[in-house]
Amino acid sequence: MGGHARRTPLYEEHVALGARMVDFAGWEMPVQYSGIIEEHMAVRSTAGIFDVSHMGEFRVFGFEAKAALQHIFTNDLDRIDGLGTALYTVMCDEDGGIIDDLIVYHTGELEYLIVVNAANRETDWAWITGHLPETVEAVDESDRTALIAVQGPEALRIVGELAGGSWTPPARFAVVEAALGSIPVLLARTGYTGEDGVEVFCHESQAATVWRLLLSFPEVVPCGLGARDTLRLEMGYPLYGSDMDRETDPIVAGLGWVVPKVKTGFIGAEAIARVREVGPTRKLVGITVSEGVPRHGYPVLHGGVEVGKVASGTFSPTLGHGIATAYVPVGLAAPDTGLEIGIRRKVVPAVVTRPPFVKTTSLTAQGS
Repeated sequence: MGGHARRTPLYEEHVALGARMVDFAGWEMPVQYSGIIEEHMAVRSTAGIFDVSHMGEFRVFGFEAKAALQHIFTNDLDRIDGLGTALYTVMCDEDGGIIDDLIVYHTGELEYLIVVNAANRETDWAWITGHLPETVEAVDESDRTALIAVQGPEALRIVGELAGGSWTPPARFAVVEAALGSIPVLLARTGYTGEDGVEVFCHESQAATVWRLLLSFPEVVPCGLGARDTLRLEMGYPLYGSDMDRETDPIVAGLGWVVPKVKTGFIGAEAIARVREVGPTRKLVGITVSEGVPRHGYPVLHGGVEVGKVASGTFSPTLGHGIATAYVPVGLAAPDTGLEIGIRRKVVPAVVTRPPFVKTTSLTAQGS
């Protein structure tokens, strides 16, 4: 581990719990504690907590903040005019290439909180601030903000016990102020696992206390990046750098739903409109295999001819077999299309599968 790697405010907590630490996007992060499968299944059955303090948090405010961000992001901020509401979106360059995917929270009358991927923090900050008018201010709050995800069927009950009897959970993709114990926090009903739960924003100086409060519940399991990856892939949630990047546009990446057809004037709008008009030549699809574990970069074949590469791949603890995403020609993108994947020295049968791979979770049970 290089000495240059950053550490979150919870680094010492992870070490004390015996976590296996790895370098992720320049951060020393826990990849697992008790084991990826055990942590994964805890989130699917009860509750797990994740340190996601490596993510970036930007605050943008001013009378023209909304108009400026409408120009920068593909999704329509009119959808979050209500205070405390949130929106998933992507941010593209002029060619329609995806710079990052992120969540925007409407946290004040003239204020937005933007959560970005850790690996893209500096790039995103430069891009966003480079496209803001002088009348709009921006603050990078990443270093003083900790973020802990509490996910699973029991997550809201546990957070509710800490928040007190008068607290009611926010709606999905909404954020509210609360206190856990005596610690002021923001609670956003968002996540990256497909289970219900919240993401807890607090000051970095209070992170360890919040972490320990959550772990005081015996059913809460600390989880690392390994389980976070298997959980998100079972839901078909994309990962920047694997499932999308500057070389892919939202239409090809299956994210056309965050680019409303009626919205114009944002960066990359013309390029994305051209892709929509002509139609993409390839598409990101889900793939199921019955044997072996597909990994990023493995070849995807059709009739023995390579037609793509695995974008994300893993063993699904819930389903008990391998799952993956891959970019393939549109003619091979229909569900149930037969493909093959080269896994080590073998070529194994694969079939195109429409995500989510896991259909039933605490979110789907409530119709979310």
